Amino acid sequence: MKQVQIIFFLFFCSFVFGQDKNLQELTYNEYLGYVKKYHPMVKSANLEVNSAQANLMMARGGFDPKIEVDFDKKQFKDSQYYSLLNSSFKIPTWYGIEVKAGFDNSEGVYLNPQNTLPNQGLTSLGITIPLGQGFLINQRMADLRKAKIQIQLSQAERKLQAIEVLYNASVAYFNWKRNYSEVQLYIEYLKNAEIRFNGIASLIKNGDKPAIDSVEAGIIVRNRKLNLEDSQLKLAKAKLELSNFLWLENNVPLELQDTIIPEIKLENTIKETLKTNELLVENISIENHPKINSLQSKLDILEVERKLKANSLLPKIDLGYHYLSEPNYFNNTNFNNYKVGMNFSFPIFLRKERGGLQLAKFKIQDTQYSLDLERVQLKNKINAQQTEINSLERQRKLISDLVKDYNIMLSSEERLFSFGESSIFLINSRENNLVSSKLSELSLENRYLISNAELFKIMANPD
Repeated sequence: MKQVQIIFFLFFCSFVFGQDKNLQELTYNEYLGYVKKYHPMVKSANLEVNSAQANLMMARGGFDPKIEVDFDKKQFKDSQYYSLLNSSFKIPTWYGIEVKAGFDNSEGVYLNPQNTLPNQGLTSLGITIPLGQGFLINQRMADLRKAKIQIQLSQAERKLQAIEVLYNASVAYFNWKRNYSEVQLYIEYLKNAEIRFNGIASLIKNGDKPAIDSVEAGIIVRNRKLNLEDSQLKLAKAKLELSNFLWLENNVPLELQDTIIPEIKLENTIKETLKTNELLVENISIENHPKINSLQSKLDILEVERKLKANSLLPKIDLGYHYLSEPNYFNNTNFNNYKVGMNFSFPIFLRKERGGLQLAKFKIQDTQYSLDLERVQLKNKINAQQTEINSLERQRKLISDLVKDYNIMLSSEERLFSFGESSIFLINSRENNLVSSKLSELSLENRYLISNAELFKIMANPD
């Protein structure tokens, strides 16, 4: 009888498994820090802003002063037919007005009369003004305005691209945590099953239990080993998936070591890490949302394009005036020496211009529809996600109570078994229910974590 009591003491005691001192916890916050700083796709998102700044520099280049020199000379049979020099310094300005200073010189035997100039050459200073097309807006102005808006657009798209990477990285972390917890769960209950099997074998050997009980206990051991093997496979795949998001400087990938474990009490810190505790309120402003900003920036770019198309309906009239003077007499102002010019063009039917303007208006309408739809969808997504998180919190409380109840039922069944009033079949049944409830608890916890990450993704604020 004393031997039986010892066996039952070993069987029904609580097992506390010490954690390996070499294990190191990789917290979710630390993990996200690595992803934000070193992941190639996040770095690629930052390049969008750099590209937009480079485009802005290119657009500003349309207003850079320009030096032009045109030299043409012909020499044949010891005769200089002509030598022509045309040089200028142009300064484009905002409203299509161009300021130009020039110096021309020419000489030769067969010089075209209209190119005949004073011996010292001829200087000029003048201005060209567009009176129709290109005055209020022109291609240079439009390019610069769109480039400035493009920076805002690229910043919004950078956030959207970065938030997608962080969300996928979060899901990989949560799945790793879930599979790790499942492995620990099966390890614990496999040890319980093995101790139970050894205890039953001792009781059968002493003639206190029928031999069929060893078969029942052995089936549970094999099932636990099968479950453990499958969960270890899932854990190995989850770790490889997680490693896709771990990088160091200079694009060096990291491989997750076996001594690294996930954050154990992540459900207590997830809201603070993702700042979703600030989002679980009724009214959240979405006007600064990256998707809204992105669509609004696209609207602004299309509006600039529409104005440019509308400006093309005007006639093209370029009026120019240039004051002329010899270099030595430049200080003696005589405005009777000048060169004027005017260019005029106007399509009769304006079909190309009117068609381009209509297309620009249609694009604006289409983008406005998308913006209105996105506002409604965002509000509904936020409300739905808030509702889901609150519901999952209530479900987690219920499943936690359910696990406690199943644990009590198992302990009670074990006590009855010690008095000879139960069977190994009923104990296994109670334990299976407990394991199933704990697996459901892990699954619900995983859903809760992912739900917070989805709210984080919807709000799209990775900074």
